[in-house]
Amino acid sequence: MGLLRLRRSGRSDRLVQFVLTGLIGAGISAGSAVPAQAKVALILYSAQHPQVVAMLTGAFEAKTGIAIRVHSGEGPEVANQILREGKNSPADLVFVENSPELTLLDQKHFLAPIAKATLALVPRADSAADGSWLGVLERQNVLAWNPKLIQHATLPKHLLDLAAPAWKGKVAIAPGDADFLPLVGAVIHADGKTKALAWLKGLKRNAKIYQDDESVVAAVNRGSVATGIINNYYWARLRTEMGPAHTPSRIAHFAPGDVGNLINVSGAGILASSHHRKEAQQFLAFLVSAEAQSMLAKSSVDYEYPLRPGIAPNKLLAPMDTLHPPAIAPAQLGNDREAARLVQQAGLI
Repeated sequence: MGLLRLRRSGRSDRLVQFVLTGLIGAGISAGSAVPAQAKVALILYSAQHPQVVAMLTGAFEAKTGIAIRVHSGEGPEVANQILREGKNSPADLVFVENSPELTLLDQKHFLAPIAKATLALVPRADSAADGSWLGVLERQNVLAWNPKLIQHATLPKHLLDLAAPAWKGKVAIAPGDADFLPLVGAVIHADGKTKALAWLKGLKRNAKIYQDDESVVAAVNRGSVATGIINNYYWARLRTEMGPAHTPSRIAHFAPGDVGNLINVSGAGILASSHHRKEAQQFLAFLVSAEAQSMLAKSSVDYEYPLRPGIAPNKLLAPMDTLHPPAIAPAQLGNDREAARLVQQAGLI
């Protein structure tokens, strides 16, 4: 089983270009060779955390004897490499952090149907409506904030408020991070392209720009900026790494139903061109099994919400019934293309 770490730094501007143009260079890092004795070796194109993927693929291989070779990259890179490779792609599986990449592959008819029994193990709304990809985990967009710089009572109630002049210099964003594009897609769906562009231009005026969400939460935590837009798991990972005494920052939610509370679904699919669909179906079933979902819930790296009912999330995460997300389904986020165009048009990239 081969695995290389995702290389995030220095590449965020390129990610938006990948989304806009479909260009791909050496974006995906290849894993090591599959053991010679393996009868079947699945190839997984992954945009999930390497440690999480190593944990899951290792457990699956130990359980089934099926080896998995992992190629790692950012979500847009992974999706665009599959599109470029077409029917000749060596990939059997794809596992990404955000649903728009899966939506894109579905729109291009690159994905095979998931077994109905597997789809039934997680809420139906968290997978593709046509059953072409499977929801595995979910996380939420939140606002990281530093109590030394700002009071909780003065935090914005709505995501779009951050474009107002009062927030100039007080908010951090990572517009080139792949996790930012689905949020833009949600604003487009909820408020339209004109308002979404105005919001992005407001962020251009107001925000301090960072390379990725990890850098945003670190900046908020050390007091370089009062607030920052992130996914919830980045703060949880920082707190685990730094310890409570060295994590003065907190996370806050927007008003119930606000677009800023968007839930992002991490999902997986099987390539229609795969020659090992039976084994690939086994892997997807494993991802949403009670065993794997419990492993994910206890992970000190991932900090996402397991989608399988009955599996409690990590204790560092807010209870699901307190999240109050907007009523936006994964398919309504689009495929990142329009979101990337607006980010570029606003001058954020």
